[in-house]
Amino acid sequence: MTEGDRTLGINRPISRRDFVDGVAVGIGGTLALPWLSSCQAAPYPPALTGLRGSHPGSFEAFHLLRDGTFWQTAPPIADTGEEYDLIVVGGGISGLAAAYYFRKARPGARVLILENHDDFGGHAKRNEFTTSRRLFIGYGGTQSIDSAAPYSSVARGLIEELGIDVDRWQQVHDRELYRSLGMNTAFFFDRETFGEDKLVRGYSTAFSDAFLTEAPVSEAVKRDYQRLRSEAFDPWPGESSDQKKTRLARVSYADFITGVWKLDPGILPMYGGATHDLFGVGIDAVAAQDAFGLGFPGFQGMGLDAGSPGPGQNHDTIPHPGAPEYYFHFPDGSASVARLLVRRLIPAAIPGSTMDDVVTAKADYARLDRAGAEVRIRLSSLVMRVRHLGDPNAASTRVEATYSHNGELKRVTGRTAILACWHPVIPYLCDEFPDEQRKALAFAVKVPLVYTNVLIRNWTAFQRLGVREVVTPGMWHLSMNLDFPVSMGWYRHPRGPEAPIVVHLSTALASPGLPIREQHRVGRTALLAMPFETIERGIREQMARVLGPGGFDPARDILGITVNRWPHGYAYQYNSLFDDFWRDGGEQPCVVARRPFGRIAIGNSDAGAYAYTDSAIDHGHRAAQDILSLS
Repeated sequence: MTEGDRTLGINRPISRRDFVDGVAVGIGGTLALPWLSSCQAAPYPPALTGLRGSHPGSFEAFHLLRDGTFWQTAPPIADTGEEYDLIVVGGGISGLAAAYYFRKARPGARVLILENHDDFGGHAKRNEFTTSRRLFIGYGGTQSIDSAAPYSSVARGLIEELGIDVDRWQQVHDRELYRSLGMNTAFFFDRETFGEDKLVRGYSTAFSDAFLTEAPVSEAVKRDYQRLRSEAFDPWPGESSDQKKTRLARVSYADFITGVWKLDPGILPMYGGATHDLFGVGIDAVAAQDAFGLGFPGFQGMGLDAGSPGPGQNHDTIPHPGAPEYYFHFPDGSASVARLLVRRLIPAAIPGSTMDDVVTAKADYARLDRAGAEVRIRLSSLVMRVRHLGDPNAASTRVEATYSHNGELKRVTGRTAILACWHPVIPYLCDEFPDEQRKALAFAVKVPLVYTNVLIRNWTAFQRLGVREVVTPGMWHLSMNLDFPVSMGWYRHPRGPEAPIVVHLSTALASPGLPIREQHRVGRTALLAMPFETIERGIREQMARVLGPGGFDPARDILGITVNRWPHGYAYQYNSLFDDFWRDGGEQPCVVARRPFGRIAIGNSDAGAYAYTDSAIDHGHRAAQDILSLS
């Protein structure tokens, strides 16, 4: 081990390795966990640290299936003898919602949910840390109940049925905490990109004069940005708003700045990371039309109509004018939505009855898959094949699912099945779909993402620097921010900077210059090849560089690290730069892909090409209706 590693704290025994049943000795708060006295036979999934998300063991067999080698060496298949009314492949929000709707229509129906990860929820991932008997919760995937478009009556109805009151957001969220301590959003100019390491407060995509004064960029860049922000330039005078929007749908925002405006390319790095949280790529692969909808500068002189999207505009990612705010963030993000669904399906598994107590309820994983139960959730079960046993259109036909669990292959049968897993894997699981549908399913290339949670000893460095969130586009993680100050039930967000806190870092692996779907493929491959130790070292180096001037010491101050790796993250959302059918009004692949076939339906966020919780709910509901309509 090098001296640099020791300085970063690589040698320190933190929770990336040393949590036992989610409990570690440390320093911090005094709030005792009510379940600490109990002994567990197996690790509690939310408290597992290190490499999570698509964790080791959750996907390797799929890759063998993709490569055509799995069945060559597969063990014999054991028939469980189990028969269900519905088999659901995928225990994320879509699969849980589909099961909920099916059971709501047919009380007493027997349902089996098969999930490849060791926890339910899919991308709605819950992370937990403990230090000195105090619980800290982070979101390792889907952040919030949120959407650029209004929630459908179906999605809104389910949220209400689960007992979630989104209007309580202002009560549980302390929006003044960080502001009262003088903490703001900042941009970190890294020396590799900008010539020096410098933290500048007051960041937004509409850079203020004060921000530009401090920014370590050339005077030419500053002057050109001032033009982009304030000059009434119209490159296509005489054309209608819709005609201009059609042009903007065919040019990236990066090319709009440098090619249409002909401004200094030095502006572009200042927008690094600005669109990654929505699209998983930078402005080189985001249409200028979408940038206009997001409020980026450069369109003020074009007379564009903001009230009605133009041809090809992405209705699902551009905020709808006048749409009511529909937002709520649990401490674990939408993992609480998944937990509330599990509570409805298997009440004994999640004790409690309210949206507050679900935050701190300890899930009883032993109750998820109990023999004889009407609803069972079977974790760490990788479905390798789904097929009809007989004529797909015959009412008497059964569906068979073969899955891998603990190195064994097992088979269950059911009257129907819903594939609530990712579109790209479905053609490998079921070869019965028509060729056109298989092609449409394969079209989706999901966005590679990483959501990292780091438990730190205190947040005094953030306070000294006057920051709560830092955009870091020149680094591997593109942003870092202090946890949302949300308190629910007996769970309380830390009030003072001397207490431990969870820091959330995120990134999307992009390869600028490539077509968007190729960027996702390259990023996925790179992410799967990257060991946890490399990511950990990068986290420590990044936090030391950004927060070091405030007194942060990674060797002393980092108490735990959980890296949620999602090589197949966001659902692929259509892009007018690369998807002609989306720009020109052709049939969308997701519409073809989600067609039911025989006694098998498909429901997930890919089915709507829309990476939000409401899409997962909507398409879980639609798939359940497809199945219910069979008889």
